[in-house]
Parts: sequence; structure tokens; C-alpha cells
Amino acid sequence: MNRQIQSLKKIHWVVIVVNMIVIVWASWLMNKELTSQHQPILAEMSPDRQHMKMMSEMDMQDMEEPSAIGSSQAAPVVSPLRQQMIGVQTMLVEKRQLSTTVRAVSRVTYNEQRITHVNLRISGWIENLYVDFAGKAVKKWQPLFTLYSPELVATQEEYLLALQALEDITQSPLPHVHQQAQQVVDAARDRLRLWTFTDSQIEELAIRGTPTTSVTIYSPMKGYVIDKAAFQGMFVKPEMTMYTIADLSTIWVQAEVYEYELPFVKEGQAATLTLEAFPGETFSGQVTYIYPYLNKKARTVQVRLEFPNPHIRLKPDMYGTTIIEINRGHRLAIPNQAVLDSGLRQMVYVAHEKGRFEPREVTLGAKVGSFFEVTNGLDEGERIVTSGTFLLDSESRLMGTNNMMGALGMGGTKMETAKMGKMGSMDMSGMNMDMKKEPKTHTP
Repeated sequence: MNRQIQSLKKIHWVVIVVNMIVIVWASWLMNKELTSQHQPILAEMSPDRQHMKMMSEMDMQDMEEPSAIGSSQAAPVVSPLRQQMIGVQTMLVEKRQLSTTVRAVSRVTYNEQRITHVNLRISGWIENLYVDFAGKAVKKWQPLFTLYSPELVATQEEYLLALQALEDITQSPLPHVHQQAQQVVDAARDRLRLWTFTDSQIEELAIRGTPTTSVTIYSPMKGYVIDKAAFQGMFVKPEMTMYTIADLSTIWVQAEVYEYELPFVKEGQAATLTLEAFPGETFSGQVTYIYPYLNKKARTVQVRLEFPNPHIRLKPDMYGTTIIEINRGHRLAIPNQAVLDSGLRQMVYVAHEKGRFEPREVTLGAKVGSFFEVTNGLDEGERIVTSGTFLLDSESRLMGTNNMMGALGMGGTKMETAKMGKMGSMDMSGMNMDMKKEPKTHTP
């Protein structure tokens, strides 16, 4: 039984050895066939030329035509596995509904076009003060105070005398006398108008026939007294401002808009205002003016908005936030992370078939939210890289540099090879000539 087992083991090992011999012999035959196919071509070349040919073939496989960006960059070809490793992500270029919101810190102010100052044109003393505190609401033609002025009394008397003289010469046959008297009356009436007398007050003076010792000063508009310098018994002069009255039915809001958001803001745009005093409420208005200068420290531009204020809820010096909704419509746009901005140009990578990525310069418009408007350089439907662009850009620049170096190196190598080939042929011919001339020697 043991002998049979031993004989079976011997047969098993013999079969294994025979199989190994067959495998080695088949490998040798295949190697020989492949070598015989390439040997005639390589045999004609020197080792240096063979190496150069192999390197050039590798370069031609990897090298792509330079893109429009410049000779310093090339379009890299990246395999799908490597794209996954470096995190390359792409998306289609398409038109989008672009909208954004401009938020600006704002302050409520007076409407400067609805502010009036009450000044006098004559000197005098305030006798009766009717509007005696700031903040009081006044109506148009409401009495503010009465003023006693000796100059005003004298002017009233001149007017009354001129009227009496005109009446006395009504029977005169000389027309130029009537004309001169009428001119004196008109001059006295104009002087009273200049000194804040109204036409009704002048008519009352003519009917009464006696001058008044004081004149009443009226409010020229409806609004609120925001400043008062008049006091009972005070002597006043023409250069003094007695009252400042503001109409608060409309109010201004000064908003500080950042410099980069300014292209979106236009006059006439609708806006809303929120205030801490009225949480949850919004007030509607519109942009009326954009100031032509910049705040250098804050890098903001002041924008003026106008809001209706019928119930006087918006009060000057309130602080709030102005919100302007910007709608740019459907525009060709790309995400900002797809753009490589060198300061001199903006560039994106366009994805093509077989893993080829083309660097392309683009012209961008305004930035709306996280997207850039594209004005030139891309067409709708093209695919661009949105992630991994920095690694692609590094490889593109490296390939562009290698291509330039390779082109220079190949030119120099060709020249050196030609020289070496020429020298080699000369040396070989000389050696052949020497061998022909050498006499045959015979050994004894």
C-alpha cells in the first residue's frame, strides 16, 4: 500500500514539472515573435535615437494644441479616476433668473424741499407771540406773532398820504399830474409788500385810513415748527431766522449702499423700509437720488429715498434698514466658484469629450448673488468646471511650460543628432579606409 502511494506522488510531481516546462517554452516563443517584429526598425537606429523616438511619441500622445489663453497654458487631459480624486465637478452653462437684495443702513431725515425759514425784512419788537414752542403744528397763514416797527408805521403813513394826494388831484386837467401821483401810490404799496404786508392787509389799511402800530406775521406753509428763535418782547433784525417750519407729509431716508452694490441701484426703483420702532411693519417708498460722491472711509454711496408719511409715524433721525429688491431677468450666468480671476483677466475651464479641459477667457458682467453674468466667451449649453479649477489650472500651466521646454529641447536635440550622425559617418568611413589599407599579416 505504501509503495502505491509513493508511486502516485512521483507521477504527480512529474506532471507539475512538465506543465512548468510547457509554460516557459510558450512564453519564450511569444517573446521571440514580438522582438522580431520591432527589431528591424530599432536595429536601424542608434540607442540615443531610439530613446528620442520613444520620448517624442510619448510627448505627442500627451501634448494637446495650445488654447486661446496663450502659449503658457495647455488643455490638460484628465482621466475619470483622476477627476474623481481631485474633485472635479461640472455644470451646464444656462440662462438663469437673477435676483438679489440690497440691504442698507438708513436714517430718516427731513425733506429739504419742504422746509421753510421765517425771516423778517424790517427791525422791530415782538409784541404778541402766538406760536411759542418748537414742535407745534401750524397751518398755512396761521399767525405766528405781531411785530411793532417804527419803520413800518412810517411806510403806512406814506401810503395813506399818497392815496390822499391822488384823491385831491382828481379834478386836475393835467394828465401827467395824475400819472405822477399814481406812481407814488404804487411805490408805497410795493414797499409795504416788501415788508411782508399782504394785499388784504393793504386794502384794510386803505379802508381804515390810519396806520397800525403792529403787523401780524403769518406762517407761509403747513407743517411743524422744528426750530424757534422768537420770544415775547424780543428785538429782532432782518438777518435773524424766527422760525423753521418743515412739512413732514413726505420724508427722506438716507441709505448707505456699499460700493459693489451700486450698479444695481437706479432712480425710480421701489424700496421698503423697516424700523426698530415698528417691528414687523414695512413702509414703501422709492429711490429719488444717488449722490455723486463716495464715503472714503466706509466705501459707501449715499442714496436718497422718499417715503409718504401721512400719519407722521416716520420721524427724523430714526434708524432703520432699507431693502431694495433687484431683478435682472433671465441672463446667461455661471457660479462665482467657476471663475479664476487673475486681476487682468477672468478664465474658466470648459469640459470636452475624453477628459479634455480647455482654459478659456471670458468677459463677465455684474455679480448677482453667487453668480456672474456672462457677456462674452461662453455659449448656452457648454459645460464648465465648478470645482477643482485650481488643480486643473496648475496642471494646465505645467503642461504649457513643459510643451515650450520640450519644443526647444527637441529642436536642440535634432541639431545635435545631425552633427553626431555626420561625425559618426565620417569616423566610420575613415575606419573602413584604414581597415582596407592595413596589410594582411600572417602568423608564422
